[in-house]
Amino acid sequence: MESLLQQHGIKPTANRLLVARELASAGRPLSLMELEGRLETVDKSSIFRTLTLFRDAHLVHVLEDSGDGVRYELCHASGEHDDDLHVHFHCTICHKTFCLHDVPVPPVDIPDGYRPSSSSYLIHGICPHCSR
Repeated sequence: MESLLQQHGIKPTANRLLVARELASAGRPLSLMELEGRLETVDKSSIFRTLTLFRDAHLVHVLEDSGDGVRYELCHASGEHDDDLHVHFHCTICHKTFCLHDVPVPPVDIPDGYRPSSSSYLIHGICPHCSR
């Protein structure tokens, strides 16, 4: 994990490593509140500052799920070009957001003059666990 942070120009401190490891092991995007619950030894402001640094260094994707706010996931892109865009699914029952890595974001024709900097594709519905 240290080398991943260094590749993005981030000094690997203890808190940054904890946040990065938690995001990596989660397997899905996490909210600040979820990270705070998982990292009881790190205060909320330190987690937020770390996530802001990660965002600025293109180490995390930031997505709004229109549920309980913003979620974060490690970006597996190579460099600043985001080549790991994928669809996300937000469950309206358990309020978890899942990565659908095998479903790419569909291409969208943007009118001339517009210069997009990011995109996300979010589907709302009921996840397989909650469907049972």
